[in-house]
Amino acid sequence: MWRAPLCFSALLCGLLSTACDQLLTPNRLGEATLSLGHAQSQQVTQSFTGSWKVEEKPAWLTVAPASGSGNVRFTVTADRTGNTPLAADQATLSGKLALSWTSGTGAAARSGRAVWTVKADQFELRGRIVEPVTVLGQDLQPPQRPAVRADAPAHGVIVKYRAQAPTAAGLTAQTAHGPLAAQRGITRLQAAGVGVRRVQALSERSAALQVSDVAAALSVLRADPAVESAVPNAVLRTQAASERPIRPLARPVEPADQYAPLQWPLRLLGYGAVWRDMEAGAYTRPVTVAVIDSGVRFDHPDLAGRLWGPSEGALDVLPTFLNSAQATDNGDGDGPDRDPTDPRTPGRTLGSHGTHVTGIIAARWGDNGESCAGCSRSGVVGAVSSAAVKVLPIRAIDAQGETDVAQVVTALRYAAGLSVTLDGVTITSPHPAQVINLSLGGEIDAATAQPMCDAVLAASQAGALVVVAAGNGYGSAPYYPAACPAAVAVGSVTLSGASAPRRAVYSSAYPAVQLSAPGGTDPFQEPTTYNGMSWDPQGDGSPERFLDAVISTGWDYVQDRPNYEVESGTSQAAPQVSALAALLLSKGVTTDAPGTLARLVATATDLGAAGRDEAFGFGMINAAAALGAPAVSDTLGLRLQDARGRSFQPPLDAQGSFRAFLGDGSYRAVAGRDLNANGVFGEAGEPGIEKEAVLGPATPVGDLGDLTVQPR
Repeated sequence: MWRAPLCFSALLCGLLSTACDQLLTPNRLGEATLSLGHAQSQQVTQSFTGSWKVEEKPAWLTVAPASGSGNVRFTVTADRTGNTPLAADQATLSGKLALSWTSGTGAAARSGRAVWTVKADQFELRGRIVEPVTVLGQDLQPPQRPAVRADAPAHGVIVKYRAQAPTAAGLTAQTAHGPLAAQRGITRLQAAGVGVRRVQALSERSAALQVSDVAAALSVLRADPAVESAVPNAVLRTQAASERPIRPLARPVEPADQYAPLQWPLRLLGYGAVWRDMEAGAYTRPVTVAVIDSGVRFDHPDLAGRLWGPSEGALDVLPTFLNSAQATDNGDGDGPDRDPTDPRTPGRTLGSHGTHVTGIIAARWGDNGESCAGCSRSGVVGAVSSAAVKVLPIRAIDAQGETDVAQVVTALRYAAGLSVTLDGVTITSPHPAQVINLSLGGEIDAATAQPMCDAVLAASQAGALVVVAAGNGYGSAPYYPAACPAAVAVGSVTLSGASAPRRAVYSSAYPAVQLSAPGGTDPFQEPTTYNGMSWDPQGDGSPERFLDAVISTGWDYVQDRPNYEVESGTSQAAPQVSALAALLLSKGVTTDAPGTLARLVATATDLGAAGRDEAFGFGMINAAAALGAPAVSDTLGLRLQDARGRSFQPPLDAQGSFRAFLGDGSYRAVAGRDLNANGVFGEAGEPGIEKEAVLGPATPVGDLGDLTVQPR
């Protein structure tokens, strides 16, 4: 097949597999192969007399311009990183570039389609994960831990006679029982009723005697004027150090509730270890978490006993109508009162947002009893489990999912224990919250948000940690009240298929973001199922892969009964942080809001670029590390991310070596252990080592060498 000469820039056919000595026919385009090597972009030129247009190209390649007349001339640019597979195992990106063309006129008119193969070499990052050198052999006996024993009794006595004693001169004279002097000692001991089993000469003046009663023997011998000293023949032991103490692994707690296997966010945060730690009974300090939201369904069986009720401080702050132009009321037909139930309204089909958020924190464990036909008896579990944590529901969002700044201000002040006035009545919460959760917000300017920021500050000064969803804006615009200086803005991460989670595509990224937590994937743009679980939502025996989203308590308003709903968003990430903050306070790891935030930050898993960044803040919270939970696993692995938070998982060979073929950019490789069974290696409290590398045309290969991970 004829192949046209094709050139990159001024290097005639230098990066081209076609021959340059073929006949030049500029009135048609033929097949060719373009190879960028490690270059990011190159100009492509070919002589031509007609018109041409790029009809098809690989996703990793941009072509500009994409059409023209006369000579084919365009620049190709490779986006390697955005198209690197999860396993980073493709050394070369390859694809097809198709051009349609026409040339000539009349009888000489021609047209056709040329397909060019385009290739770009990936950059390489390599290294090896190793443990301290271990020598193996079938005939090796590992060091044994010595048994813990009480001090053993002496094996007898050692007697030493004076140099001038009459018996000393004849000490070396032998009798049937040993040295003569010792024989005289035996005579004295036997006369006192002390049996002597064995005599061992030690020197000219001393001997060791095995006796039936050490204390009595010492008394007799020390009373003899010829004896210089008599001491016990004490027991000594070897002083070789035993092997490094190996702390046994605890067994992670796995809830038996029906939908608990679908709750991957709790596993990702290491809660199997936390719940085992909880069995020791230390989580006894009472903590209140205020959930400012759409209200809650008190009649959901999976929340029974976990909420402060209408007579215990629960509150609905909403006026009947949020504004004078509103056509419908807030959903419950009345104004502020003590009943923050998320109401059923005509035609309502969406579930209860506040009930979903509350269940993430505090859903019951175990059998809830039968609530309705076909309803789960156990459902899901809440992160706080049996800890002394209760939720204070405050309704500030109406049945349409809306609220305003004024309602949030009132709710914040009330939640923190500050007095508020509703319909002329001043009230104060009987259960001021140590943690306040707001899974709400809006893309408003700072001036408009100032009243909310003032309320957040007042709540903080009253002692509350104010945790707020960072927003689902798919961009970098701040959301308020999350962006208020005194708030803790929480972004969302989701599973990536690699060890390191990634930022959820919807999660707003801006400087105020402090922490991140699992909020799930976008079910429409990125419906991933990396959690590996299956479910049967239709109940027809046709299971399907479970979406990487968050399942929690909900309400079916069509049938008016409890259910369990799957949602994603920073609304689901924020209560993960609120729950962990409450547990820190309940266990007594921290005692106030500043200390709690500091602990959350110090133990967070740094993701993306090193240090705090706009996407992840200080990192993803780590419940097991924050609460000092016991190790429940001990596996070795690699966590690899670029500066934008994209995750990769190159395979390790039998020697622990890896080769990752990546795009240009900065990379962080963490080799470490996973002690909390969440699949993320080298987190806070886990042995690990981190190295960084920059890859690009100037440094196409990065060698990290050995990454040595110490034992736990």
